[in-house]
Amino acid sequence: MDSLRFGPPVACTYNPLAYAWEPHARYLERYGATAPREVLLVGMNPGPFGMVQTGVPFGDVTMVRDWLGITGRVESPKHVHPKRPVQGFDCPRSEVSGSRIWGWARDRFGTPERFFRRFFVWNYCPLAFVEPSGRNRPPDKLPAGEQKVLFEICDDALRGIVAALSPSIVIGVGGFAEKRARAALDGDYRIGCILHPSPANPAANRGWAEAIERQLADLGVELPAG
Repeated sequence: MDSLRFGPPVACTYNPLAYAWEPHARYLERYGATAPREVLLVGMNPGPFGMVQTGVPFGDVTMVRDWLGITGRVESPKHVHPKRPVQGFDCPRSEVSGSRIWGWARDRFGTPERFFRRFFVWNYCPLAFVEPSGRNRPPDKLPAGEQKVLFEICDDALRGIVAALSPSIVIGVGGFAEKRARAALDGDYRIGCILHPSPANPAANRGWAEAIERQLADLGVELPAG
């Protein structure tokens, strides 16, 4: 990933798998070391106050530190946008998507160990793209040529984690991740979709947890009693 280059309107590219490798590795070692898993949840790419800060998918600082029990050294990327500093576990901002998804896992499963016996959470693309204004640019808004090279690498990585975990179903957290899973896995696995928890998604602000539990039930994923 570090060898890739992205042109305007991308001003900075963050790769938390490089500068936040320590907490990311702890996440993999603690929660990704056993197989098979029933469900692989796949997100899009790092959020500015989530995985960009902690190296963990949907990595809201409070949830990663206090519920997942993960901390670690987070260095500074080579190029940092002044409006998007990397403060690691000192970041005072909350990642709403991460608060929602990990908060739901906590409320429904109680402990991380119980959740991860059946689920694993992964981001399709590990890179975050920042425009000159400081705004995030999603991967599907990159120029077609840049997308092609990036998606080839990400597709291969997704196939690798699916091979390692042997999930019964791969579920995109949002339509982009579902689309990429279908492209990468080419009909070899069951694939579904749940509502993305981003506050930019109006439907997610009207009872996200309740909505995704209905969607999971429709996909045949049974949940423990609340």
